[in-house]
Amino acid sequence: MQVPETERIVGMELYATTAEGIGGMLRQEPEDFIVKEVSGWDVENSGKYLILELTKKDWDTHHIIRDLSRALGISQKRIGFAGTKDKRAVTNQRISIFDLPEASIANIHIKDVQLTPIGKHRRAVELGDLQGNTFQITIRNIDLDKNELKQRMDEITSEINSIGGVPNFFGIQRFGAIRPVTHLVGEALVRGSAEEAAMVYIAASFRDEPEDTRIARDEVRNTRNFAQGLRTFPPRLRYERAMMHYLMEHPDDYKGSFSMLTETMSRMFVHAFQSYIYNRVICARIQAGIPLNRAVEGDIVCFKNSDSLPDTSKTQRVNAVNLDGMNNLIKRGRAFVTAPLFGYDTEMAAGVPGELESTIIDELKLKPEDFRLEEMPSMASRGQRREILLNVQPRSEVLEDELNIGKLKVVVDFFLPKGSYATTVLREYMKVDPLKMS
Repeated sequence: MQVPETERIVGMELYATTAEGIGGMLRQEPEDFIVKEVSGWDVENSGKYLILELTKKDWDTHHIIRDLSRALGISQKRIGFAGTKDKRAVTNQRISIFDLPEASIANIHIKDVQLTPIGKHRRAVELGDLQGNTFQITIRNIDLDKNELKQRMDEITSEINSIGGVPNFFGIQRFGAIRPVTHLVGEALVRGSAEEAAMVYIAASFRDEPEDTRIARDEVRNTRNFAQGLRTFPPRLRYERAMMHYLMEHPDDYKGSFSMLTETMSRMFVHAFQSYIYNRVICARIQAGIPLNRAVEGDIVCFKNSDSLPDTSKTQRVNAVNLDGMNNLIKRGRAFVTAPLFGYDTEMAAGVPGELESTIIDELKLKPEDFRLEEMPSMASRGQRREILLNVQPRSEVLEDELNIGKLKVVVDFFLPKGSYATTVLREYMKVDPLKMS
């Protein structure tokens, strides 16, 4: 079954399931996407950090942290959170605030935001301090009759169960939903062309952008007239504008233009390129008929940690001697087959899995040392392994769609471990253009 071009661009070249998709759309309203964080640790009754439950609707995580710090009159650095959450959604998560009396929260009134103190702790909530998230997602505007819809949902769920989950792809959000070019910027950086990287980020247009933005990007791409770009690029493209302003003051210093971005953003580019390669490796494995939930000789597996999540810092190569034992651990959820996030110090598989990995790396004409980025070392990445199967057990219910009369909706519930994407589950059911999922 053909996947949309946007997904092929970012390495998701296939679906794991063969049943016909149900279509539909996501996020018609924020309440259609409910996310609840599952924390990795318990709250205490003492400590310098006030722990709160933050529930927000239609708020970007970074924006609400900024507005909350302003309302409290404190630095954003005093507020900690475990992970960013979707904007167009209703989300629930823990945050910590250093040295703040609980009574101060009673005076905070921000639209569509609820803050509930739940205790104190000796340390802050930090990025990664979660096991995962539970999702309750409504797919609306489905143009099928009820029997056909139920049949398709059952068929897809059955396939997912037989596979043991869905491929643990990096979703389109990793690359940019409307303009998936982040990995292309990363590729240019890895290949040592800061000029091409900057021009892709600033001026590579994509068909789903607004027409005026496409025209502005294309003009800058063709003319390198950054002064004109500053006149035509909309204010919301503040990073592109900052880079163009830098290039006006420092002509041809394309490497230096990346200093206008945050360190986190700069690292995102190379990570996105690694994610693209990883997605392609998973597709190659599926196309070769190698299961995702069973190891073969040459595979590299990782093991679960104390939270029962994959720990890619602990790996072992599979050989003829330990193959049966490894597959027994995989079956029991104690070990996981991995694929590479290719970098300058990434352990590569052997045997047939290794041949698949090497074929893609050779096709891209890459070498491990390319990822050292010697001229831009802050963006270097040593790489790592990542589990290839997202063990998920979706439950669903078919209902009348009250927002789209005459159509049906499906409410899907599932849990995902941290670092994974809900859209990788939903795309197997919907099989639609990613824009209908954003």
